Amino acid sequence: MFGGAGKKPKKDESLSSVMSPENAPTRSGGSSVTGFDPEGLERAAKAARELDASRNASSAIELVKTQEATKQHEAAAKRAEMDAYSQQLRQQNIQAEAEEARKTLEAQTQHDKHRSEYKDELERKRQVDMLNAQKYMQDEQLKKQEEMVERQEAMRRKTAEIEADLRTKTELAKTQAEAEGRIRQERENHDLILDKVRLEAAENRNTVLKAVSDGGKMLGEGLSSYLTDGEKLRNTAFMVSLAAVGIYSAKTAAGIGGRFIEARLGKPSLVRETSRVTVSQMLKHPISSAQRLTGLGVSSQDALKGIVLEDTLDSQLRKIAVSTAHTKKNKAPFRHLLLHGPPGTGKTMFAKGLAHHSGLEFAILTGGDIAPLGRDAVTEIHKLFEWAKTSRKGLLLFVDEADAFLQSRETNKISEDQRN
Repeated sequence: MFGGAGKKPKKDESLSSVMSPENAPTRSGGSSVTGFDPEGLERAAKAARELDASRNASSAIELVKTQEATKQHEAAAKRAEMDAYSQQLRQQNIQAEAEEARKTLEAQTQHDKHRSEYKDELERKRQVDMLNAQKYMQDEQLKKQEEMVERQEAMRRKTAEIEADLRTKTELAKTQAEAEGRIRQERENHDLILDKVRLEAAENRNTVLKAVSDGGKMLGEGLSSYLTDGEKLRNTAFMVSLAAVGIYSAKTAAGIGGRFIEARLGKPSLVRETSRVTVSQMLKHPISSAQRLTGLGVSSQDALKGIVLEDTLDSQLRKIAVSTAHTKKNKAPFRHLLLHGPPGTGKTMFAKGLAHHSGLEFAILTGGDIAPLGRDAVTEIHKLFEWAKTSRKGLLLFVDEADAFLQSRETNKISEDQRN
């Protein structure tokens, strides 16, 4: 147990020899030189000798050896466990040191970052302060320059005012001197000027008198010769009469020609819409106008196209459309037609459809345009009917809002123009 693990005991070795020490101290006086008491060791040796005398001595030795080997193995396991624990402690220490180093590095990095940010902030503040200082210096420089310019401008204006004042004074002095010189000269030459004016006035008066005398003489001689010559008087009277006749004839012909052109090509002012082709429509739409004049490509259409009516009224208007078409075909006299009803019921559309269905031209006028004309309404209506008579196909004249001027003669509110 105490260093005996490396020794192999002999087979016939007894337990007492094994348990007894190799260099047992001798007993003298009950104590050793070193003060060690060997009684316990002697008792162990005695017990060992007793065991040697017993029959289980070899088994006890083997048991002691086995226990010693087991203890050695346990000690080796504990040493290995202690080594592993120490290795784990070293690894933990290394990890702790690495973590501390990482934290230290992070702290250093954060400190460096804050330090660089602080430096950047200080640099930006310094740049801003420098820019503000430069701006302030530039503003001050501009103010100084502006003040200098204002001073220069004030000096220039003052100099210009002084120059203008001096120039004005010089011009006044010059003008005054020239005026005084002219006055002196006029005073010195006054008599000569008066004589010159008198001579010019006498010469002009003689010239005018001579011209008047010569003109009167020539006019008198011409008038006397003209009045004494009968041939000239007859020629003059003939020319004056011929000129008067020519002027009257031209005026009359122009009026007749204008009315003819207006009736053939124009459109009366009362007509708001018509299917007849005018000069402006021919110029704007020559193809469609030519088709309408010649009748090519134009077919008759239903008189009630696009109009929704009751059945009885629809059949009645269709009979009127057929009757009108037959009247136009047989060249019989037409009759008047009165359509009444609220606005928007299709009266104007039926009038246009009736004209197209019957092969007639149509013209639409409004009664509200006739009433304001007053006395001129009769003339305009005559022009309208003269224009309508020039239609080759025949014209259907539709008077919208006729109640505006067609009233009873017996009413007291009707005007004199409407009564006539």
